[in-house]
Amino acid sequence: MNLDGSAQDPEEREGSSVCVGREDDIKKSERMTAVVHDREVVIFYHRGEYHAMDIRCYHSGGPLHLGDIEDFDGRPCIVCPWHKYKITLATGESLYQSINPKDPSAKPKWCSKGIKQRIHTVTVDSGNIYVTLSNEPFKCDSDFYATGDFKVIKSSS
Repeated sequence: MNLDGSAQDPEEREGSSVCVGREDDIKKSERMTAVVHDREVVIFYHRGEYHAMDIRCYHSGGPLHLGDIEDFDGRPCIVCPWHKYKITLATGESLYQSINPKDPSAKPKWCSKGIKQRIHTVTVDSGNIYVTLSNEPFKCDSDFYATGDFKVIKSSS
């Protein structure tokens, strides 16, 4: 319902920003979790930038909010605490190291599996942190764990 009592369009609601906390709080903790339109997300503050993504790892539903942030190939990534999958904070790409087995002198290089984790938009206004869910139409692997039985943050309703 809108303030005037009229029903809100579900698509409009899904695309709207939600205030998830204060800038001062996330700068201290460097991460926070929130439920945005029934979707659980984790918000990271890393090197002066904000990043938001689905809270559960695309691979097996691991709790990304408990993972460490490390740099791989010059890109900050969240490392899933369950299986050590590396997901870039900026794009949601999954990274892995590859080597050419036919070249004995080859060195491992970082490669991308593509975008596997859904990334959401973070904005700051008057010290408040807002998250807007991604409206990208592609199917993302993390969508499977984003709602339903896999939820870890229980809503008060």
